[in-house]
Amino acid sequence: MSQYIRILRAEHLKLKRTFTRKLILTAPLLTLFLCFMLMGGRFFQSGSLNWWYTMILPGALTLMCSGVLRKDGGKLRYRPILSLPIPASLSWLGKIGEVVILFFGASMFLWVALLAVGLLLPGTISAMDSLLGTLAIFATFLWQIPFCLFLADRVGTFVTLIISMIGNFGAGVIFLPTSDLWWIPYGIPSRLMCAIIQVLPNGLPVPAGDPLLDQSVILPGLLINIGWFVLLSFITAKAFQGKESK
Repeated sequence: MSQYIRILRAEHLKLKRTFTRKLILTAPLLTLFLCFMLMGGRFFQSGSLNWWYTMILPGALTLMCSGVLRKDGGKLRYRPILSLPIPASLSWLGKIGEVVILFFGASMFLWVALLAVGLLLPGTISAMDSLLGTLAIFATFLWQIPFCLFLADRVGTFVTLIISMIGNFGAGVIFLPTSDLWWIPYGIPSRLMCAIIQVLPNGLPVPAGDPLLDQSVILPGLLINIGWFVLLSFITAKAFQGKESK
């Protein structure tokens, strides 16, 4: 564990004064700015959370993953870390952990900002619901961190960004009303957010009495995507371990 903490600290130091670390603030602020300009009013808080997970977060998370990889990848092709006397898989888990920290920081900054704005503007959701929504988005997006790291390493940032944007928005719209949604981890955040903030991925309110308002799906949805996070972290770490033999 102490070795992993040292790896996390090293990953954190690599990002000092980089755009990747600044995304903790710039991505939530962009969300708030766009929502204020296009919506505002009593729907500002719920609208911001909706914009966050459907439009801004997929891109921001991809850029975080790409930024973490860029320090050791590129022309160096990970030689600085592959030459260290530590398992390559542990270095990969360190990169996953660093993106998790960045993502959590951005999530909490967004929630605090929504609380502050809520003191000035009337809202449609409570502070606890906005916190639950923020944490639900965080937990259900975690699996995308090892997945995006793997894709960015193999196919590049641009392709990963396109896959992320289409997957997150498309799955939420196409599979939301169907039982197939539970097999598509991209779509689970949309299902949970319908129950928590009562807003569809397209920004419209969920109609009263709609089954999408059922909150019993929250815990299963969280467990499914956290399970994907653990599984993909293990699989991608093993795949990165294979670079030592090349």
